[in-house]
Amino acid sequence: MDTCDIKCINETKVKATVGSLPPTEDIHQMADIFKALSDPSRLKIVLALLNQEHCVCDIAAICGQTDSAVSHQLRILRTLKIVKTRRDGKIIYYSIDDDHVASLIHMSLHHVRH
Repeated sequence: MDTCDIKCINETKVKATVGSLPPTEDIHQMADIFKALSDPSRLKIVLALLNQEHCVCDIAAICGQTDSAVSHQLRILRTLKIVKTRRDGKIIYYSIDDDHVASLIHMSLHHVRH
């Protein structure tokens, strides 16, 4: 039931859709973001940072993980530009990198609750 009964490709629609797709590199980067956010530990960290910045110690306490485990997850999130850092003396604070990330998280939460 999930396939057509006959093979019929609408070449006009297919060409238009293929032309509208982002470049392959962009698709891979998007997939990497979704992969990173598919891990419950990383997603919980991102959710914790939605409203305010926190240091690793705070995040570890919020998430019930070790500082080392949180630091490892933050490194992944930072590499993908999901979170950013701010140094204040000896303390490094983490926050959401930009409003796009926050919007993505808010939209997915709204979708889950809908």
